[in-house]
Amino acid sequence: MRIAVFSQYHTNPDCPATSRHYSLLQHIARRHEVTLITTTTWEQQRLTHNYPWLPEGVRMLAADIPYHNHMGVAARGWSFLKYLGYAWRQGLRMARPDVIWGISTPLSAAWVAGQVARQRRVPWVFEVQDLWPTFPIEMGAVRNRVAQLQLYAAERRLYEQARHIVTLSPGMTDYVHGLGIAPAKVSTILNGTDLDQAAAATPAAVATLRQQQGLEGRPVVLYAGTFGRANDIPTLMQAAETLYRQRPEVVWLFMGLGYYEPLLREAATRCPAIRLVPPQPRHAVFTWLAAADVSVVSFINKPVLDTNSPAKFYDSLAVGTPVVVTNPGWTKQFVEEHHCGWYVPAEQPQLLAEQLARLLAAPAQMQAAGQRGQAVAQQQFDRQQLAVRMQLILEQAAG
Repeated sequence: MRIAVFSQYHTNPDCPATSRHYSLLQHIARRHEVTLITTTTWEQQRLTHNYPWLPEGVRMLAADIPYHNHMGVAARGWSFLKYLGYAWRQGLRMARPDVIWGISTPLSAAWVAGQVARQRRVPWVFEVQDLWPTFPIEMGAVRNRVAQLQLYAAERRLYEQARHIVTLSPGMTDYVHGLGIAPAKVSTILNGTDLDQAAAATPAAVATLRQQQGLEGRPVVLYAGTFGRANDIPTLMQAAETLYRQRPEVVWLFMGLGYYEPLLREAATRCPAIRLVPPQPRHAVFTWLAAADVSVVSFINKPVLDTNSPAKFYDSLAVGTPVVVTNPGWTKQFVEEHHCGWYVPAEQPQLLAEQLARLLAAPAQMQAAGQRGQAVAQQQFDRQQLAVRMQLILEQAAG
């Protein structure tokens, strides 16, 4: 079977980003002919070369279209349009596929997948990684009401046109159902994690990292991810400074890059508890997570963010590190149901500091929560198993 995959951003485990589709494509390409239509954006940001850029058997068509987190709204929009044009041309030129797999974000990548599917008269599967356009609208990136309505209408048409819809979280699935889309047409396939890479975070590797970083005998709180406007970084900084006054031995590691990096560097100069860690390749992140006593998965108080499916959530639990989540959505329900983490409301630095102080004073409680999280990760988060489900959906869509 021929599968055409429309995804503006391809990553592999050498990148400082999640590599969900690398794992899924690796499995699917063993049985089917896969063509990936993407860009070179992340290939230029590899930090190591431990993995082939493409899984074996995947053919790639890639446009050289720059994109980075410091771009403004207009520059980002232009990059989306350039990919749309490139993907449309390639989708019409390539051998006719049996099924098309369109992956947002951005929504334009799924839109062009749907258009090519219509013109080539083949079925397509819509994978929803984030709720677009709800996310940029709630974040204030699209302020014109007419433009908002047009984007929502385009989103609704894509849900209706797709043969099947895949979401990355129960919250996203509820959203799609709420638009009147039949439940049978929607499947939840969690973001998941790579358990083989998590297994490399051995006690010996963790001990070596802690020694190298001067963390021996010190409690560690870790935030790993983008320092973006949506990630509530100011709250984490305030909580770190508050906790430092009570527990000066606690170390807060902030791993990543993004909008709030200058503010974080300034905070680190006045608060010895705050340390910045440069972005790490995905395969190395697991050891950093395992070296932490607790991981924080934070977002600002926006309803759309309650549906997120953040990689750091899955990766933390996979290595036995419990998590604190700050959104009252499905992740809160998950950690409470499985007793593998805790919830603190978003944008509440004092409450966050108090909760972390309680947890760090009860290491046995945290260790037990981490063990429960690791067990559920083995059962539900394995991307090799998730890839089997994704392959079946594509095969059924192709008929």
